[in-house]
Amino acid sequence: MDSDEFAVAGRQMIDYVIHYLENIRDRRVFPTVKPGYLRELIPKDAPEKGETWEAVFGDIERVIMPGITHWHSPRFNAFFPTANSYPAILADILSDAIGCIGFTWAASPSCTELEVVMMDWLAKLLKLPAEFLACEGGKGGGVIQGTASEATVVGCLAAKSRKIKAIKEEDKEHPEITERDILSKLMCYASDQAHSSVERAALLGALNIRLIKSNEDFSMDPKLLEEAIQKDKADGLIPFYVVATLGSTPCCAFDSLVDIGPICQREKVWLHVDAAYAGSAFICPEFRHYMEGIEYADSFNFNPHKWMLVNFDCSAMWIKDSAELVEAFNVDPLYLRHDKQGLVPDYRHWQIPLGRRFRSLKLWFVLRMYGVEGIQGHIRQQVALAKEFEQLLKDDNRFEIVVPVRMGLVCLRLKGSNELSEKLLKRINESGKIYVTPSKLREKYIIRFCVCATRTNSEDIKYSWKVISDFAKEILEENKHDAKKPVAQLATAEE
Repeated sequence: MDSDEFAVAGRQMIDYVIHYLENIRDRRVFPTVKPGYLRELIPKDAPEKGETWEAVFGDIERVIMPGITHWHSPRFNAFFPTANSYPAILADILSDAIGCIGFTWAASPSCTELEVVMMDWLAKLLKLPAEFLACEGGKGGGVIQGTASEATVVGCLAAKSRKIKAIKEEDKEHPEITERDILSKLMCYASDQAHSSVERAALLGALNIRLIKSNEDFSMDPKLLEEAIQKDKADGLIPFYVVATLGSTPCCAFDSLVDIGPICQREKVWLHVDAAYAGSAFICPEFRHYMEGIEYADSFNFNPHKWMLVNFDCSAMWIKDSAELVEAFNVDPLYLRHDKQGLVPDYRHWQIPLGRRFRSLKLWFVLRMYGVEGIQGHIRQQVALAKEFEQLLKDDNRFEIVVPVRMGLVCLRLKGSNELSEKLLKRINESGKIYVTPSKLREKYIIRFCVCATRTNSEDIKYSWKVISDFAKEILEENKHDAKKPVAQLATAEE
């Protein structure tokens, strides 16, 4: 493909993307394909000779789209949002064209320097403490990771490195203590509502983790955390890492940093704050109270790619002392060195991979073209839509709202047995009209309804509610009918 052909194909693809996104409501949200469907649609081997763009383009609808779950459909209400906007798409096109691998400043100076500035812009928008900013002349700074899961692992490994160093310096009288001896005793802590990636971080680091029981608000119980730390210390273990969650995955619960922070500070335990979904909302002053106590954190993370109109992947992480990251990850072969080292960050020392894309372009484009007010307006609108859905539930006595609606997530269930809500979710998703996901809270089976897509409006909320309401009516009538049947008749029907 030469430049002239690329120009034609590029316009065709841009037109396709626009048509896809602007007409996405016409598509079934969840696909009907069976595992292995795609293998039957394409040859078993790669073509010997190149094919035309027309042939490739023609197969998008035939091969790819039948197996797509349409995350940007206003009727996709599962998981959490994955952000999408035209400015971010344009930035990714430019990033792909430049194609730099920004592991050091010298590898592409603008790739590093724009990221430093964008992370400071974001930190100021969230009102993070000055220690997290690079421009304040302190030790801290921000870095774009791929996901919040990566940020949790990076924080864990940095905390491990810091604790091992501290123990060795404090216990110089016992040089026989090896790193292996210390590693086997290190303990991580998180709420039982924390994301599964926290457990996975401990698994990847070959570390022990203790999940602290949450309280009635599904937040980590600070008293139980302190008790666990003291017990582990008495048993000869070494507490070193606590993950606090702001906006948990099951129900958007918030751990109290004001209560957890002083415990971590007193015990010299690294506090990492995971605000993957909810962090974007802290740009709005009315939501900022949820991060009260953030000054106690050693590292903080949220995902602009979830709710801030920045396409995946773009996970923002800040650390108070960047030297602790560099020390944990520093491998410095001659072929990666340059004469400006130490003057600017080399982000290869701030992450697990060596290579990295020019992801800060997405932040720059989106922040400039939407502005702070535009992003705040988007978040506020989605919260208002969740409140609209919440009110529809409140007006229907068949349903229970399991936790207060704080942001864009509504947790609901049919009153009665878990089986009723399980049937409802299955019926909803099999229809393909909308897509929702389940969770469990205190043994209650719940349906998570999240306002996700950028284009979601009030009419979409009403549509989704009608789908849920109609299936609820259908299931409750079936249940009522079954309850009247004799036991023997029910057994026969099940057979």
